[in-house]
Amino acid sequence: KIAVSLPDELVAFARAAVRDGAAASVSALVADALGERMRRQRLEDMLDEMLEETGGPLTDAERAWADDVLGG
Repeated sequence: KIAVSLPDELVAFARAAVRDGAAASVSALVADALGERMRRQRLEDMLDEMLEETGGPLTDAERAWADDVLGG
C-alpha cells in the first residue's frame, strides 16, 4: 500500500471514472494505468534489444511510423 499525490485534474478524472462505472476504484484505475505503462516499457526494451541485434536504431521515419501505429 502506498500514498501518492496527484494533480487535481487527475483526481477529478479518476473519481469521475469510478462514478461513471469505467473503473472499479481509483486504486484499480491507477493499477491499470501503471500496468499499461509497464507493458509499454517492456515492449520498448524488447524493441531496443532487437534493434541492437539487427543493426541499430530506427530512422526518424521508422520511429514516426511506429509511434503512429502504437499510438505514441
